[in-house]
Amino acid sequence: MPRPPLSLKARAVGYLSRREHSRAELARKLAPHAASEEEVSLLLDALERENWLSDTRFAQSVLHRRGGRYGTRRVMQELGAHQLDADTLAEARQRLQDTELQRARAVWHKRFAAPAEDAAARAKQVRFLLARGFSSAVVGQVVRGAKDWLETLDQTLDPSPYDTDPDDFEA
Repeated sequence: MPRPPLSLKARAVGYLSRREHSRAELARKLAPHAASEEEVSLLLDALERENWLSDTRFAQSVLHRRGGRYGTRRVMQELGAHQLDADTLAEARQRLQDTELQRARAVWHKRFAAPAEDAAARAKQVRFLLARGFSSAVVGQVVRGAKDWLETLDQTLDPSPYDTDPDDFEA
């Protein structure tokens, strides 16, 4: 015997239990299953009142998922597609811009880990970071200052507790 179809609220809660959704995204997903647009709107209002649905929480989720791998431009493009309010977008942009240099260095270090040897390698690094959505000013700082940054990084790292001299142990 086939299962009865899910109610609109059950579908919405199912979507929200998997990950955060923006109001616009959830409305788009629920529209084919609703009798009217008004029914979807009333349900979304109720979900927001009950704090099941939050555009602010959605924006924070996107920042957490995408911020470590992508630049401000790319993450803001994704957030803009979800029709978030101006205040939420402005707060997200500020949080991303505050950490863009550190995030770009981390992405660069994970991918390349060494300064470019020649112009072709430098161009490859620049293209990579620009494609990830980092600003050209930040990309320039990362690629030009890679050698100095790596030197300071090596000096600030604590030696591993596992890096010991074998002679330190008694036989």
